[in-house]
Amino acid sequence: MDWITHEEDVWFEFRGNSPHQLVPGRFYKGTVDGYADFGVFVDLASNVTGLLHRSELDRRLESLDWEPGDEVFVQVKNVRDNGNIDLGWSIRQSDSEFRGARIHDPDGDADGQPVEQEAESGGPTTVKTRPKTGKTTKPAGVSTSSETADSESDADSQSEQDAASEPESESDAGDEDRAPTAGDVVDDIAANGESEQEADAEPESEPESDSESEDDAEVDAEQEAEADADDAADEAERVTLASIDDRVGDVIRVEGEIASVRQTGGPTVFELRDETAIADCAAFVEAGVRAYPEVEVGDYVRIDGEVERRRGELQIETEELTILDGDEADTVAQRLADALSDEARPDAVAPLAAHEPVAAVGKSLLDAAEAIRRAVLESRPIVVRHTATADGYVAGAAVERAVLPLIREEHPRDDAEYHYFTRRPLEEAVYGMDAATNDVTRMLEDRDRHDEKLPLVLLLGAGSTAESLDGLGLLGVYGSERVVVDAAPADDEVAAEVDVLVNPAREGADARDLSVGALASTLSVAVNDDVRDDVSHLPAVSYWENCPQQYLDLAESHGFDADRVRELREAVALEAYYQSYQDKRELIADLLFDADEGLAGHVSEQFRIKLEDEIETAQANLERREVGAISAAVLDSDAYSHRFDFPPTGLLVDELHRRTREGDAFVTVALGMDELYLRATGDLDFRAVVESAAEKAPAAGLAAAGIREGRIEFLTGARDEALEAVLDAAAEQF
Repeated sequence: MDWITHEEDVWFEFRGNSPHQLVPGRFYKGTVDGYADFGVFVDLASNVTGLLHRSELDRRLESLDWEPGDEVFVQVKNVRDNGNIDLGWSIRQSDSEFRGARIHDPDGDADGQPVEQEAESGGPTTVKTRPKTGKTTKPAGVSTSSETADSESDADSQSEQDAASEPESESDAGDEDRAPTAGDVVDDIAANGESEQEADAEPESEPESDSESEDDAEVDAEQEAEADADDAADEAERVTLASIDDRVGDVIRVEGEIASVRQTGGPTVFELRDETAIADCAAFVEAGVRAYPEVEVGDYVRIDGEVERRRGELQIETEELTILDGDEADTVAQRLADALSDEARPDAVAPLAAHEPVAAVGKSLLDAAEAIRRAVLESRPIVVRHTATADGYVAGAAVERAVLPLIREEHPRDDAEYHYFTRRPLEEAVYGMDAATNDVTRMLEDRDRHDEKLPLVLLLGAGSTAESLDGLGLLGVYGSERVVVDAAPADDEVAAEVDVLVNPAREGADARDLSVGALASTLSVAVNDDVRDDVSHLPAVSYWENCPQQYLDLAESHGFDADRVRELREAVALEAYYQSYQDKRELIADLLFDADEGLAGHVSEQFRIKLEDEIETAQANLERREVGAISAAVLDSDAYSHRFDFPPTGLLVDELHRRTREGDAFVTVALGMDELYLRATGDLDFRAVVESAAEKAPAAGLAAAGIREGRIEFLTGARDEALEAVLDAAAEQF
């Protein structure tokens, strides 16, 4: 029973393979697996994972700074019959806070034996700093290197004396090979406690020096040694972060800008950027405690530390961190600015194929590419917004394909590409207050919780009309950079609001045969020309009809014939509909880039089955009309389509219009309960149609809800009046 009463002082390394082998009440070391809304999953062994529920924490889940892969300590509270493990919070989160470490090996011979402790590699246990004038910082409570050396020397001397004074008994020698018993463990714990108490008492019994002159000499020698060390540090040669791969084990000096700060369960990790690369610099004062709290994102700093490799990634173990100001800060800032300008701006844009509206926006494409590349180099997240359509997903995937390799090259963390690049599909081409509020809320949380910089927001085929001004303005209030890329004509007000606008109509070009996917694919090669072969088939995939021949030829030259292009388009359209608010990064990449033809063929077949069923029903229930000089086909989409299943109304009316249109003056309408979708064979001024219809039916509440989608909203009680007014207004334009 002595073993049980002391288990709260010991942590265990679990080497079993079943949850039912765990012992409730014990503390175990584990590895953070990931987060859920209700808590944190912690791996205790390769196939044994428990849940630390948020109710067990001593803080809010959102403020817990554990990262996946961090080693943490938890208590096993309960193991349920189904194998689920309930974990409890441990206030102790480092080896040194426990009084022992034991192996729990239920089926092995090592059960109960001490864990062999190695020097902790999770970050420096002491942040070595030397007091300096200026803004050199030092975490509170951390001893200087000389103090550490003195204490270690005293401890070593004492331990040698203790060892020399302890005779080895025959029984001790004879027991060396036997497995430890519970009594041994208790004795070890007690011995550890006694030795700690003796160590604590040592400073009080330390003999005083015999003479003040000797004390003075020692003090002078210490001060002289520290001064020499300071002089040597001041003369240390600065190295670039790009060169540290060859300096593992060396103590180096680097200078740069703090790109981000994240607090783990162990050290504080500063992400440092210089003119050549980015690297993580870990500083440790106490487990889970912020080191150098005065250092903020955007500060220019000098760091001295040792280069180490942890989990395959390079990291600098910070020994000293100095915040630079004045001329020193200006020098570093200018060095970074010069490097950014040289690296961020592409030399030229080489289009994927000759196309006049693409050539017309060459300069603005360079501006957009520079903004994207600069965001990567400055460690600013990139948020891409595109419509949840085949064309929108192709555009987003093209840019994603170009940017992710740059992020991987620039940032050492394995998860950097998820941290610094996000796609968030939109239900329609309007970037409204709902989407903007979502983006602003997230970016402010990331700024305040993780010291992240504000993101670059890239809108593809969205945000170019006046209906998006409120959302764009909200981003502007917080200084977030906004880049809009759209093939359809953009409104003048948007051009004045955003930082970069890529729009052929603004350059006087006719872009009626240009898709957003084709334009964004050209942008992607301006950002990173290495992906040219990867994205050459994407422009053809983005067109439902009337694809320019040069894009079809380009796709075929890269192994994508007309049938395969069609399958990809249909497959992406189907996946774009389901879980439309998710980016589905890996699935879309498999469809467009990495998978064999079987995946696209399978999903495409489902697309055709679902679409044909809806089209067959719709065609059987179309109402034909003649209104003035136009012919119209009207579908009551509420009555004769599945509103909450594929295909979405916009895609259904597109396909219905392609199959039923006749002549040059034809419109197709899908009429819902409080909205309608309008398609026409000619070029309609959609806003003019809505304004004219509103005058004809002033009580119907007609309003343009989506210019790009041809969607008009009205009051439910004025459904018939709204339809008649819209058809009359469309007929007037023809």
